[in-house]
Amino acid sequence: MKSEMQPYLASSPTIDYDHPLVAGFARTHAAGFREPREQAVNLYLAVRDTIRYDPYLLDLSVEGLRASTTLKIGRGWCVAKAILLAACCRYHGIPARLGYADVRNHLSTARMREQMKTDVFYWHGYTSIFLDGKWLKATPAFNIELCKKFHLRALEFDGVNDSIYHSFDLDGNRHMDYLCYRGEFAEAPIDLIIETFRREYQADDMIVEALKGSDFDRDVDHETREE
Repeated sequence: MKSEMQPYLASSPTIDYDHPLVAGFARTHAAGFREPREQAVNLYLAVRDTIRYDPYLLDLSVEGLRASTTLKIGRGWCVAKAILLAACCRYHGIPARLGYADVRNHLSTARMREQMKTDVFYWHGYTSIFLDGKWLKATPAFNIELCKKFHLRALEFDGVNDSIYHSFDLDGNRHMDYLCYRGEFAEAPIDLIIETFRREYQADDMIVEALKGSDFDRDVDHETREE
């Protein structure tokens, strides 16, 4: 079993838990907890709420996806935040891998919808964590303040059950539909993600350039303001 788990415990190009920033973050937010389940839950909450969700920072380079880069910036999109959580878990000897799914009705802004020309988000990222003999899905993307603005229930993770997005928001509107799961990996499959983005979004480089320099928080305030 130990050898089978080794790929999900190792440091990797993006899961750089041996970086001082990542190691310090992992120690701080699991301090006082010895049980893996308690450590994982507290690390999940730390990544969810101290790192602000920002899809305008989409960067599919190794450097852009590194856990240490996300900590330096203090923001990240779903794939980057899932990588950070995996790094924190691995630091504490908890096996973790990177999971992906295609979803519809993902939280977005008018600017994103205009550029993407679809409501399908490919390769949405989550973290898969091995606790008490089973793999659990944990999705730390949306910080609690963002959920409040969009009238969403903030995702909790208890270390016992999967944590994936609710189908409806607090107002009863359709929120997130999982279309398919793409698998779980020891390292971010960057080439596969880029290939899909180029095929499905057709102008992925233009999308990234169009989002650069834009203010996601400001667009969220505009999107959620009361008429």
